Amino acid sequence: MMEWTDRHCRAFLRLISARAFLYTEMVTADAVLHGDRLRVLGFNAVEHPVGLQLGGSDPAGLAEAARIGADWGYDEINLNVGCPSDRVQSGRFGACLMDEPALVAECIHAMAEAVRVPVTVKCRIGIDDQDTEESLDRFIDTVADAGCTMFIVHARKAWLDGLSPKENRDVPPLDYDRVHRLKTRRSDLAIIINGGLTSLANAAPHLVHVDGVMLGRAAYADPYLLAEVDRTLYGEAEPPLSRLAVLDRFIDYVQGERDRGVRLNAMTRHVLGLFHGQPRARAFRRHIAEHAHLPGAGIEVLRRARDIVSGDAPAADAAEKRSAAA
Repeated sequence: MMEWTDRHCRAFLRLISARAFLYTEMVTADAVLHGDRLRVLGFNAVEHPVGLQLGGSDPAGLAEAARIGADWGYDEINLNVGCPSDRVQSGRFGACLMDEPALVAECIHAMAEAVRVPVTVKCRIGIDDQDTEESLDRFIDTVADAGCTMFIVHARKAWLDGLSPKENRDVPPLDYDRVHRLKTRRSDLAIIINGGLTSLANAAPHLVHVDGVMLGRAAYADPYLLAEVDRTLYGEAEPPLSRLAVLDRFIDYVQGERDRGVRLNAMTRHVLGLFHGQPRARAFRRHIAEHAHLPGAGIEVLRRARDIVSGDAPAADAAEKRSAAA
């Protein structure tokens, strides 16, 4: 979810679910060590619980980046060993590391020694021509022996030679049973399943076999599907906020960020799917897309979009005409 789940996205998603565990986009250890830490690591306290996802393959650098992340207040440090992009491979991190379980174990051991928060791994069931039975077991066992007790497993291979990152999200077949078997064999580990899950309805049955489910792009495209997480998975009694109530609270957040100089479209891009499948959703998206990027665009763009999606646009038009006439 690189360049998607930034701090504004996470603050927005937290309004929909108070209990879902959120993760940052993957950031490299070098970016944490040498970059603008406020930009790379900054987050709002409302985002908790939230994990920092790191990319890298140098144990010492990852350990220091993990320590810095924990000092910033992250609740978990996750090492991404599942991203298949060429850029990631060229830096010797991401999915290519599934072919080097001993190095991943070394990284995890160094990171766990540096922090007191959990250190976890996100991986695939294998890469390229690996046998997903033998190779995944070997990878998990080696890394678990180094101290990792939780694995988020994308239930498909990554083909590093011949498929683009986009194709790697769809082309290799899903094998949920392989993840289920992993949990059966390693019942001592927390196994979270990921990949191809598009709703709570098709994610929930996996909880009979594994310890949790991760939703990625589906939750970004249709974020309100997280609205039932707290009640369905955590037994909370309170009903979720309505879509409009979520938007109203996010408008308050956006106003505060605009006052600090954040561009409007850096935040509004994350709400385009809020009314997915609802009346006037297309008009809502169109208004934001056409106006949020304009120089000086402010909170009035979101307020107008709210009027459109709520059906109050005629009243807003009348108010604008009265103002112009005055």
